[in-house]
Formats: sequence, C-alpha cells, structure tokens
Amino acid sequence: MKIILSENDKILGEKAAGHIALLLNKAIEEKNYARILVSTGASQFTTFEALLKLNIDWSKIELFHLDEYIDMPETHPASFIKYLKERFINKIKIDLKKINFVDTSIGVANIISKLTEEINREIIDVGVIGIGENGHIAFNDPPADFDCADAYKIVKLDDACRNQQLGEGWFKTFDDVPKEAISMTPKQILKCAHIVSAVPYKVKAKAISDTLTSEKITNMVPATILKIHPDWTLYIDNDSASMIDIEYYKI
Repeated sequence: MKIILSENDKILGEKAAGHIALLLNKAIEEKNYARILVSTGASQFTTFEALLKLNIDWSKIELFHLDEYIDMPETHPASFIKYLKERFINKIKIDLKKINFVDTSIGVANIISKLTEEINREIIDVGVIGIGENGHIAFNDPPADFDCADAYKIVKLDDACRNQQLGEGWFKTFDDVPKEAISMTPKQILKCAHIVSAVPYKVKAKAISDTLTSEKITNMVPATILKIHPDWTLYIDNDSASMIDIEYYKI
C-alpha cells in the first residue's frame, strides 16, 4: 500500500491520472494493449478530467466499469453509462467494441454472464477503484461479501450508500434512489494487476480513517480489503485526510 497526499482534489486528480497513464502506457508498450476498470461518481471528476489531457493511446485499451443500478435507463442523470459517455468515452478515441458497460437493458442474467466471460479472458492491468462514504468499493456495502467468487453479482444498497447518491445530486429524493444494483465483487477487484484509488473530499474523511486505521481486514469497512493487494496506491487530499494523522501519511 502506498498513500499519496495532495493539497486539493485537482492536484489529486492530476497525480492519480498521471499514475494511471504510466501504468496503461507500460502495458501497451509490453503487449500492445491494456485493460482498465473504472469507477464513477463525483469523487472521480478530477481524475477523469486530468486523464483526458494525457498522452494515452485509447485505441489500444479495453474498458470495464464497476457497477450500475438495475433497470436504470441511460437517459437518467444517475446512469453510470451516461456518466462515462458524457464525461469520458465521448472525448477519447476508443474502439466502442472494447467498452464493457454494465448494461442491464439486455437483462440482468445476460449482462452478468457476458461481463464475466469477457473480464476473465485476461487480467485487468489497472483498476481505478473509488471508496464510498460508507467504506464500500463498487457497490459492495457493509457487510460486504468477501467470499463470493463471481465476477459480478446483484447487491442491495444500504441507506448510507443511497444517501451518498442523493447527496451527490443524482436523485431528487431518497425514495428515488434504487435499492439494488449489479456490482463487481471484491474478489474480482483484487484480481487487477494494479489498483489506484482517487478519494478526495471531506465527505470521504471517515471512510479513509476507518480504512487506514482498522487493525484488521473487515467486511464492515469493505475498502480494508484493498490493503491486501500487492500494488494498491491511495490518493487522498487534505479534506479526505482530515481525520487521520496527515504528517504520518505525507509523501
């Protein structure tokens, strides 16, 4: 585990994006292609913005994303497919056949089967994994299932997770926030060769504190499982680091 502290979210995004680009370009240099897994949500805005400015041959990259609400139309503001297209996909030169959306419009069982087959074909070079306000990774809320060997599964969203989605402005009321989603499992996330987590903002401070200060790996703080990964880098800013000893983690 390596922890990189930045002054603010913009600098954090630039540093995280630079790291991601380095890993992708190295994979492309070695095998002429790369595979990336990306998160969505407000905490990833600055990282995506910075990635768009870097020299990466996206035509040689295959992309996956972590999760999606069940039966969420792409036209909805909260759709992660919409998020990725508008904020990222439509702004890079990538082969659309190499994008693996969690698209439940073809049926939940069908998309899980399709994604499972494709993601297990080869290793994911870079996993860009955010951490939720309740410590979740993807939509694996506490108590997360650390034992499930499936690549993706149906999960129920807890109230803390649903409140985060409401607070980020994706829904008008709490009741509008879906209760179920398809999520990549923790075991599958850990199969990434490298994991980069961009986690800015004050609302993430408790989750960062709980993750870093926990003496054990616990499914009640799902992000703690990232600490067993051989190459996990966590990017935090002064706000998200406000509940830990900043000097101890300053790099």
